[in-house]
Amino acid sequence: MRIGIICPYSLTVPGGVQMQVLGLARALSRSGHPTRVLGPCDGPPPDPNVTPLGNSLPTIANGSIAPVAPDPSCQLRAIRAMRDESFDVIHLHEPLAPGPTMTALLVRPAPLIGTFHAAGGSLAYDLLPRATRFLAGRLDLRVAVSPDARDMARDALGGSYDLLYNGVELAPYAAAEPVSASVPTILFIGRHEPRKGLGVLLEALRLLPLDVRLQIAGSGSETAELRARSASDARIEWLGTVTDSEKIARLKGADVFCAPSLRGESFGVVLLEAMAAGTAVVASDLPGYRNVARPGHDALLVPPGDSGALAAALRRVLSEPGESSSLVAEGHRRAETFSMSGLADQYLQRYERIAVSTSRLSAR
Repeated sequence: MRIGIICPYSLTVPGGVQMQVLGLARALSRSGHPTRVLGPCDGPPPDPNVTPLGNSLPTIANGSIAPVAPDPSCQLRAIRAMRDESFDVIHLHEPLAPGPTMTALLVRPAPLIGTFHAAGGSLAYDLLPRATRFLAGRLDLRVAVSPDARDMARDALGGSYDLLYNGVELAPYAAAEPVSASVPTILFIGRHEPRKGLGVLLEALRLLPLDVRLQIAGSGSETAELRARSASDARIEWLGTVTDSEKIARLKGADVFCAPSLRGESFGVVLLEAMAAGTAVVASDLPGYRNVARPGHDALLVPPGDSGALAAALRRVLSEPGESSSLVAEGHRRAETFSMSGLADQYLQRYERIAVSTSRLSAR
């Protein structure tokens, strides 16, 4: 089976959807199914199996900045690539995002499956209900990555949705060497924007012992403000944007990974990555994160926005080796249940089903 996967977001910009697209494509290719990824790229394609569709245009969406490509040249490249590749099935991630996924819905050159990732509301669903329902109706099968994502899509678009959680590639974490630290280290990875709660983590750091270090990876609209606010704290190391390999090495070397998000998290992929790396997790108690983390079992979850509770949970992990070891062991087992290879098998079953169903309809 020849599979096409289309991502509306720039594949050279770090992001959860992009990571899922590229990881799923690699897993499908390893299983013997030729897979091609189509998407915007602001630079060289990240994998050999990627067809770049042009540069992206940063756009505000869901309290974040989405690197989408709605320009006509991108759509023409997408149409040409879909025609040339002759896919047996095309998998659209965030099918109603502006750009090549929406173009695929309009052109519909092969059976289409759509995966909905977002939670927390969509302006397009509110402003264009008839158009979005029409486009969603062109999908042969709909999948959501979490109950929150399913409920948001179902309330706005109607229809039924298979629930398939996101996956994590385990092999890179097993093979990587850690960037070890000589002092207790907390790691944050994510965009520096209000909903990610980095400011709350910086407030919590003031309540922690002086020998604790905080490493911050990523960038965003709040970077300059937060750096200026915490400039006097020498315990903070600002890493900037990191590569996938450095991300894994930093995760393996940290004592605890912290995800202090305030809202808008559909699924905790980054928590799974920390668990796969063998790192204890402290995170906000959000529905999206509970898809992955079982409170007190494989992660400590605290009320969003509560810097005191966050500091207490971090101190508990850093000062109690038994607690940390238990979280690490349970977290690693938890990550194994979300393997990308297992997710690829689940999608393959659905690809084959809609391909057969569509061919039968065409034969009538």
